Amino acid sequence: MAELMVIIGLMLATVLLVGVGERVRLPYPVLVTLLGIAVALVPGLPVLVVPPELILPLFLPPLLYATAQRTSWSMFKVRWRSILLLALVLVLITVAAVAVTAWLLVPGITIAAAVALGALSPMWMVGSAVARSGRSSSFS
Repeated sequence: MAELMVIIGLMLATVLLVGVGERVRLPYPVLVTLLGIAVALVPGLPVLVVPPELILPLFLPPLLYATAQRTSWSMFKVRWRSILLLALVLVLITVAAVAVTAWLLVPGITIAAAVALGALSPMWMVGSAVARSGRSSSFS
């Protein structure tokens, strides 16, 4: 029960850090990392054993919700073509380029594994773009 309360508390803190990051003009991934370090240093907290396959479904939806609440829909309407191009075409090109490169350079890798590796690369780019911009939902 204590583990569940800690996980719920971390989820709430994650959502709150999006707003704090926007207010103090720091990228929220940095703040979430600092929160994780701080929680790791608190004595007496139960050791959390969260299966890795649950991290994304537990923590991504609150982050997406918090970011969506701060999205400027008028700017979204103005820039929908750019957003669509980046969200679909650029991601597909990146996945294909990484998959082909991995397939050519890694001996014995299957095409499915190469495509899976390629699918991970756009996530790193999005994370680094958010970190560089310092804002979670800016389209400017």
